[in-house]
Amino acid sequence: MTVTVRKLEQLLGGLAEVERSEARDYSSFSVRGKRFGYFWPRTRTVGLKQEISEQLALVAERPDVFEVQFTAGGFGWVVVYLDGIDADELAELLYEAWRLSAPEELVAETPFTRTARA
Repeated sequence: MTVTVRKLEQLLGGLAEVERSEARDYSSFSVRGKRFGYFWPRTRTVGLKQEISEQLALVAERPDVFEVQFTAGGFGWVVVYLDGIDADELAELLYEAWRLSAPEELVAETPFTRTARA
């Protein structure tokens, strides 16, 4: 069970209006100026915005795949190890992170479907 960088890119491509910023050691992902995720190639991890309850549930359930990154503004960010997750689960977590940052009208236009996970 592992997600390739190419698959991560495909999943991000299925989300509307994703803006990518590159830094020296990581990439960040935003929607209309609001950040929802990070990718660190060196560690093959992504950091994703989640509800605090989801962050805690993921970490408690599978601490080998998820870890607490930080909490801010009522959200719990979670680190996801790409080598421990499958593409379907990552697609759901990416969509949820995106949904928590996207404006309501954009979310209404972009429901989570099988094609959004392409």
